[in-house]
Amino acid sequence: MQVTFLGTSSGVPTLTRNVSAMVLKPPQSSALWLFDCGEGTQHQFIRSNLKLSQIKKIFITHMHGDHIFGLPGLLASIGLSGSSSGIEIYGPAPLKNFIDACLYNSSSRLAYSLKFFTIEKAALQKEILFEDSDYEIKTAPLKHRIPSFAYRVNQKPRPGRFNLNKARSEKIPPGPVYSALQRGEKVQLDDGRIFSGKDFCGPPRAGVSVVYCTDTVYTQSAIEISKDADLLIHESTYAYKETEMAYERGHSTATMAAQIAAKANVNQLILTHFSPRYTPGNQTSPNDLLNEAKTIFPNTQLAKDFLQIDVNKRCNSS
Repeated sequence: MQVTFLGTSSGVPTLTRNVSAMVLKPPQSSALWLFDCGEGTQHQFIRSNLKLSQIKKIFITHMHGDHIFGLPGLLASIGLSGSSSGIEIYGPAPLKNFIDACLYNSSSRLAYSLKFFTIEKAALQKEILFEDSDYEIKTAPLKHRIPSFAYRVNQKPRPGRFNLNKARSEKIPPGPVYSALQRGEKVQLDDGRIFSGKDFCGPPRAGVSVVYCTDTVYTQSAIEISKDADLLIHESTYAYKETEMAYERGHSTATMAAQIAAKANVNQLILTHFSPRYTPGNQTSPNDLLNEAKTIFPNTQLAKDFLQIDVNKRCNSS
């Protein structure tokens, strides 16, 4: 899976950071899944190597403006391009009314379908929010000034690596037969020979998992949904010295994010959603938040707009 950050500031944009938006691209797929959509997100798409027309799912964490104000414009622009076959939108119950009202009052008509899915029940009852043959998505309640939710994307185990040389040595013709064997299926060739996919594939490969966690103060539910994840993306609005303000406003410090990562035993932590007060030149910078987190969880890095991460069992950045 590939993760691209399109907005990493909290509350308002800065010269170098837009407000919250993150895109996940499943491997071997052209589909894009958008997480949060702050104002200006469609402009960030234009500046990136991503295409609006490839958005298939949108996940919203909560109803604060810096996470949703970009959504009506983005949906309208996709409609004007005429290139979408439909989008699924997951989020808190008020989200549908917000979108419907914006589209209605702006006389915007979409030439594609929107399907809305509320997430409260799945979060509170720990049910699976979405599942197909390749992925499972879960959500969990967080602790903020208004209802807020984390998301976890689990890639299901994949077939083992296909032994191409062995298939060639058996003189199995390439094409659809190879694909069937890779899926572990049993196939019969035109000459009557029968082969089993399990004889040509290595052991199953574990899928990767990504957790997106914002906005929240330190909470046990964040630890639970992040357990053993390969990548935890967690808000870090404030520095440790402003812990009291963090609790008052329902946000996390870098220390809180690192503590959650450590207790959840994740592989890597990426901090995002930084207060604009930490712009370069101020007394405290994002690097100070990074150093703060690293004292607790060393495998931590800062998000920045347009940073791309290829999520494997070990994460590599580009």
